[in-house]
Amino acid sequence: MGEMRVAADLLHGATTQRAVLNFPVSGRPVPPQLIEAYILIKRCCAETNRELGVISASKAKAIVDACDEMLGAFESGRRRSRGAGAGAGAASTACSPEVVELMRHFPIDVFQTGSGTSTNMNVNEVIANVAARRAGKPIGSREVVHPNDDVNASQSSNDTFPTATQVAGSAMIAESLLPALERLATALERKAKAWDRIVKVGRTHLMDATPIRMGQVFSGYASAARDGVNRAKAAVEALASNLPIGGTAVGTGINAHPRFGSLVAKRLSATLGVRYREARNHFEAQSTRDCVVEASGALRTIAVSLSKIANDIRLLGSGPRCGLGELSLPATQPGSSIMPGKVNPVICESVIMVSAQVIGNDTAITIGGLGGVGSLLELNVAMPLIADNLIESVSLLTNACNMFVDRCIDDLQVNEKTATGMVEKSLMMCTALAPVIGYDRAAKLAKDAFASGQTVRELALEQKLVDAKTLDRLLDATAMTKPGGKGPGGG
Repeated sequence: MGEMRVAADLLHGATTQRAVLNFPVSGRPVPPQLIEAYILIKRCCAETNRELGVISASKAKAIVDACDEMLGAFESGRRRSRGAGAGAGAASTACSPEVVELMRHFPIDVFQTGSGTSTNMNVNEVIANVAARRAGKPIGSREVVHPNDDVNASQSSNDTFPTATQVAGSAMIAESLLPALERLATALERKAKAWDRIVKVGRTHLMDATPIRMGQVFSGYASAARDGVNRAKAAVEALASNLPIGGTAVGTGINAHPRFGSLVAKRLSATLGVRYREARNHFEAQSTRDCVVEASGALRTIAVSLSKIANDIRLLGSGPRCGLGELSLPATQPGSSIMPGKVNPVICESVIMVSAQVIGNDTAITIGGLGGVGSLLELNVAMPLIADNLIESVSLLTNACNMFVDRCIDDLQVNEKTATGMVEKSLMMCTALAPVIGYDRAAKLAKDAFASGQTVRELALEQKLVDAKTLDRLLDATAMTKPGGKGPGGG
């Protein structure tokens, strides 16, 4: 295609530079997590090609050593992130100096060729040039390894890009999101246990309902987080069990050894600790992205749960004097530039916005996976879009869970006096009287109590509906939070 000028300090080649010029769309390159997964896959492919006699031992070693040099930058970034604490998250790794410097050589926009061919060749070129530099050869030399003939041996963009997507997504979920969800579930379980004796007013439709214990409320949140753990595990399985590697161009495996895909998957498993398997059917694995759509659906459900928990906590903490005020959220920063002393539920708001973004990402992934949009005949052609959104969703959920625990849940306090003080005033205390005095009479009692400003207990005693001892038993708020009793169905 003619000459192409590339800056002398860059490790990519002409194919990459053409893609940079062709796709000036978002200014956002493919995420570093995808590049790391791609480099690891190229390493495993080189070792497999050496084992199968496809490339020489010396060329395989040159590729492996070049990959290890770059993978070392990502590992340094991870160590830096771990040193910053549990809440640092995946964003810190991507922003570490080592990774930022390396990513200069992977500049292609997310919105590129739908197969990801540009990124595949970008990785091939950089690996070949790192190998050349390590051997003392000039950048651009193909004496050590050739980007197509050697680095890309037994491969196609059409099977490596979706494989890199699945490896990046599954590894991130297993290594980062699952521990973050476990932390969140454990933190919520601690609150549920600590607050189990505190009885408060339940609310449905934002209106007063029968009593509930604060511990029961938080046990529901904890259970939702535990369900999120199981959904994340299912997402890992969906991504790991169906690797397209070995299918090459259209799933037939042309130019690849029949054992190539399974051996690469085995090497990936040994490296990452996730059980990867070659696709059961390569024609399905490359012509659709259903496994990613499935995994994204699990992430979307986790996001919905997180939004529910965060929204409830900020509502229960509203006030502090003119709202519900049953919880006290940690004061993390001033809430207003004009109202002194105002503190807002900013951590909850951040979690809710993350949830909205993940739900939007899932929509983009779903559209990318649709036949006639991304999935066309033998190849899905929305793969960079799908990869970018999947990786962002995992990263956002991981960081949001850790932030939620560190800056909200751990220091969340219950205002016991406020929470318990409203129970006796609730008109729905009459629910426990319905089995004794009947639904209609109990409903009238509630309306009369509201009109008079009295409590249900006070008015029931005044009207002598039941004797005082029976009334005390029926209006035991703690007993109302447990199964039992007889009465009309509710709703």
